[in-house]
Amino acid sequence: MYIVSKACKILAGRLKEAALLFSCIALACLVSVRAQSLKVAVAGMTHGHVAGLLSEYKKGAVDLTGIAEKDKALIKKYQARFQLPDSLFFDDLAGLLQARRPDVVLAYNATAEHLAVVELCAPLHIHVMVEKPLATTVEDAGKIAALSRRHGIQVLTNYETTWYASNQELYERVHSDSSFGIIRKMIAHDGHAGPKEIGVGKEFLDWLTDPTLNGGGALFDFGCYGANLMTWLMKGEAPIAVTAFTRQYKPAIYDRVDDDATIIVEYKNAVGIIEASWNWPFSIKDLEVFGTKGYLQAVNGTTLRSRYYPASAYTLAAAKPELPVYKSNVDYLAALLKDGRAVTGHELSSLENNLMVVRILAAARESAKKNKRIVLK
Repeated sequence: MYIVSKACKILAGRLKEAALLFSCIALACLVSVRAQSLKVAVAGMTHGHVAGLLSEYKKGAVDLTGIAEKDKALIKKYQARFQLPDSLFFDDLAGLLQARRPDVVLAYNATAEHLAVVELCAPLHIHVMVEKPLATTVEDAGKIAALSRRHGIQVLTNYETTWYASNQELYERVHSDSSFGIIRKMIAHDGHAGPKEIGVGKEFLDWLTDPTLNGGGALFDFGCYGANLMTWLMKGEAPIAVTAFTRQYKPAIYDRVDDDATIIVEYKNAVGIIEASWNWPFSIKDLEVFGTKGYLQAVNGTTLRSRYYPASAYTLAAAKPELPVYKSNVDYLAALLKDGRAVTGHELSSLENNLMVVRILAAARESAKKNKRIVLK
């Protein structure tokens, strides 16, 4: 009887897993179809991450209706790589919007140019997703938010780490697993050897190393990841204060901006430490969270490391597959704009989260400049 009962339980478990897998596959197919029907336009091509979207277009996974870009050499570069027809290109975003009326514009230009994109799209009720971070100043972020609310559009921010299955499972465990306890410390490491060292295009490097167009150097380029994830983990709680210091370890290469930054973010009952760098021997994007009873680390996009008191050993395991809407920024946009999924709370792409990110980064920049702790008001 015991053997039969055991076998029944195993069979029931397998059937449940199969049903869940079938549901995920069905949902993934639905999201994929919605993504293909989403009319997408591109504002600018100077941000190197545009290559990811163009790769999806080349595979037929994205309905790309137009690209606004003036740099003819840059256009030719991407046309040769992705077989882009001349008919896709417009000299300016205003002309593209009037001719094609997309559902959403993806901004792949300098961070300081994001506001101009929203100023054109918002009155036409066209949604916008920018590459991280949202803005270089609190003032620009506030203007973007005002336009979003006045015209009823989504203004979202895209981070590579949003689509990491490891981060999604880490968040779930932190907030639903009582054996983890309460968050006390978060540490985010984000960086690489440097944009020039890894060979980014000149058009990208030019504005990444411009303190006005980028807001800073590594501080803004990589500090935004930790600020975004911590704001999410803390469910939008505003920090009490921010303290930061920056370094120029390679002034011969990065003479106008920092190439290394450390940011301490103080919360009422927790502390966040953001380590951002253009000086590391290899690329790294990981996140550690210490609770009162447990520890979790998103080692990379697919792997979680954990340890819970009183265990003496760490466990390393593959993260659960992410929900289909979190497979990519275009799948996420399709779920919002075609399926009616709502942006909830301070989730990673939300305007609310990214307004806080800009506040943290601006305070960090001020702290490093003045060599003092900045209290957020």
